[in-house]
Amino acid sequence: MTQQNSSAPTKVQFLEISDGNEGQRIDNFLLAKLKGVPKTLIYKILRKGEVRVNKKRIKPEYKLQIGDLVRVPPVRVAERKTPARISEKLLEELEAAILYEDDDLIVVNKPSGIAVHGGSGISLGLIECFRQMRPRSNFLELVHRLDRDTSGCILLAKKRSALKLMHESLQKSTITKIYHALVVGSWSERTKRVDAPLRKNELKSGERVVKVAADGKKSLTEYKVLERYGREATFVEARPITGRTHQIRVHCQFSGHSIVGDQKYGTDQDNAAMKSKGFNRLMLHAAELRFPLPSGGRKVVVAPLDLSLQKSLQQLKRKS
Repeated sequence: MTQQNSSAPTKVQFLEISDGNEGQRIDNFLLAKLKGVPKTLIYKILRKGEVRVNKKRIKPEYKLQIGDLVRVPPVRVAERKTPARISEKLLEELEAAILYEDDDLIVVNKPSGIAVHGGSGISLGLIECFRQMRPRSNFLELVHRLDRDTSGCILLAKKRSALKLMHESLQKSTITKIYHALVVGSWSERTKRVDAPLRKNELKSGERVVKVAADGKKSLTEYKVLERYGREATFVEARPITGRTHQIRVHCQFSGHSIVGDQKYGTDQDNAAMKSKGFNRLMLHAAELRFPLPSGGRKVVVAPLDLSLQKSLQQLKRKS
């Protein structure tokens, strides 16, 4: 992609709305289409009536309909750097990681270490990679997020209508997320639910941490023991009933059994001990996703843990 010169205004554009943008507010549509244009300028051209839909003035909250013709006036676009390109190796890895795809949705078994989106020093995240892998897609957005070091099922929407349905489903709790985690120590069979409110904290360094706090937001996670490795570690299933940031990780720490490889909420001693046994990453995996399909019915997608970690777990089992 060539760089755009900030001194050269764009030409008048006439954009016809397809189903990918149906129901989207005009201001959000323009913010997405006019990358590099200041937000204040976008609202200015809307306010002055320079943006027209079907030759009529509209307000920022106007929701687009299929077939609408949007007139976008000439605007000056800030210079943008050429985006990073996905490597052939990563492209092949992500194509192989697709667990399910139809006309509306994609489910990917996200590898650990890949951020879901770029920013904060990350030039290329999962969503940017898939937009390059699917250049003909007019719409491609994350339905939800996973921490960079968490692996497993993540859902992408290929249509705005699908994204809207998935977000509504998340709010209604008709999407079920099941995680697997290897935790330090022997998890008690009696600990089947952790109901502890969580609050976000900002450190002086700008790093975000989450803590259990009486004035935090209600947070509930259900747990089940899947496998024991002596007193050293336990493989558990975790079902977050609420969807707070770092919820499973903090609830594990709060229960006295931090997740193996958790650099933020675990201890250096525990992480070093488990690293020597082959566990050199956060051992949290989004193992299963159950969700309604826009076309009808429900889908269950299971993401296998990568082979190297399966092997490490087998070795840990033999030694326990």
